[in-house]
Amino acid sequence: MSEYISSDVLATEAKKLYEELKAKIDDNSLTPKERGAIPQQEMPTGEPMERARSMGEVATGYTVEQAIVEANRCLQCKNAPCVNGCPVSVPIPSFIAEVAKGEFKKAVDIIKTTNLLPAICGRVCPQEKQCQGQCTVGKMYKNAEKAVSIGRLERFVADYERNNNLGTLPQIACETGKKVAVIGSGPAGLTVAADVRRAGHDVTVFEAFHKEGGVMVYGIPEFRLPKAIVANEVENLKKMGVKFRTNFLVGRTGTLHQLLQEQGFDAAFIGTGAGLPKFMNIEGENLIGVFSANEYLTRANLMKAYDTEKADTPLYKANKVVVVGGGNVAMDAARMAYRLGAEKSSVVYRRTQAEMPARREEVAHAMEEGVEFRFLENPVKILGDENGKVIGVEVLSYELGEPDASGRRSPVAIKGSEHVVDCDAVIIALGNGSNPLMEKTTPGLEADEKGHIKVDEKAETSLPHVFAGGDIVLGAATVILAMGEGRKAAKSINEYLAK
Repeated sequence: MSEYISSDVLATEAKKLYEELKAKIDDNSLTPKERGAIPQQEMPTGEPMERARSMGEVATGYTVEQAIVEANRCLQCKNAPCVNGCPVSVPIPSFIAEVAKGEFKKAVDIIKTTNLLPAICGRVCPQEKQCQGQCTVGKMYKNAEKAVSIGRLERFVADYERNNNLGTLPQIACETGKKVAVIGSGPAGLTVAADVRRAGHDVTVFEAFHKEGGVMVYGIPEFRLPKAIVANEVENLKKMGVKFRTNFLVGRTGTLHQLLQEQGFDAAFIGTGAGLPKFMNIEGENLIGVFSANEYLTRANLMKAYDTEKADTPLYKANKVVVVGGGNVAMDAARMAYRLGAEKSSVVYRRTQAEMPARREEVAHAMEEGVEFRFLENPVKILGDENGKVIGVEVLSYELGEPDASGRRSPVAIKGSEHVVDCDAVIIALGNGSNPLMEKTTPGLEADEKGHIKVDEKAETSLPHVFAGGDIVLGAATVILAMGEGRKAAKSINEYLAK
């Protein structure tokens, strides 16, 4: 873990470097060797111990000088390998070239030709595994972490546009008279709504919760993705003419067939996500104080459990919290525990840090904030008192064996290594499955053995003019992958309606 450097120090260093490079930046005379020598600009963040008790955003964003300096690290490769790594094919070199010149509005307009949610993607996408993983600069360093910081630049220009009220709405084609129902307002659903509306179709989005945004609102914490940013993107869709119906659970409030047959929708898109939490099926999981990460984060994010005077839900007070898992959701839950008042927050993970699927940045932020990591351990039993409340977790120690099918080394239990970790709350963050509600309430809609809705190469389901995408098809994935599936489905819907 790198040593924390204050935002002021980072800003000062960037300003000094910018002044040194300004002449060559202005006349675009930096050589590839000089660009490669420019140090990567770190993302400024709040002071760890202060931010660990605050819901404010952890990463505070680049300054103008940091953004311009970072953009000038880009080599403008002709083959643009970074674009190949982007699920929605953002023209990355083109937008970075504009940032390098200080043309921030032009940069965000380029991004929006393929991605209408840059402020969100710039914050939560795993760029190091996608666009930045293909970056030539990172390969020069033989370290993907040294790649051009594409996501940070994307966030910067999106924030610049919003903060300076420079936003413009996409052009809408002539009204077609066709109606499309979008089920779910997560990243896939919002992407479909935008692309289908741009084609001139009437779009209504049905959302089960009382707020729009799906996983971006109920799952990702405020300190990583401020809810005002999601609300801003939803508001832009409303300005485009997209209608939203909240508190409408398709399959209960009304069925998909009723929407198509009784309400006159010509096509539908299912983007209900993967919201069915997985558990370990061990003794004690029904004790008071055991939560799925889904429930824990939904109460904190959507219902603001941290605001005890105004919260829409009671807060379960816990002083020692254990989170089971090693992904981004586990990091979110462990960090949220401190913000909800815990004295100690621990992550139990059965492999080592090297095998953790969570983003390195999220792991580093968690460590900075004081989260304890207990590697090579896994729960076998949750312990409770006479009142049925959690008092601890019995865990088993592990060592790493041979790699499994995913390439990660498999954990092997060490016999007789059982020991107890004291705690008064346990959060299970082991991923999510598909909610079976749509499948069970929609005759003829086919799904696989894991509950993922089956689609063809055009994202069409087993039902005619019903399409699907995102986590309900892929399984729990990322925001940008869901958006990529949404774009594909929207293209198919527009082609179908054009006929």
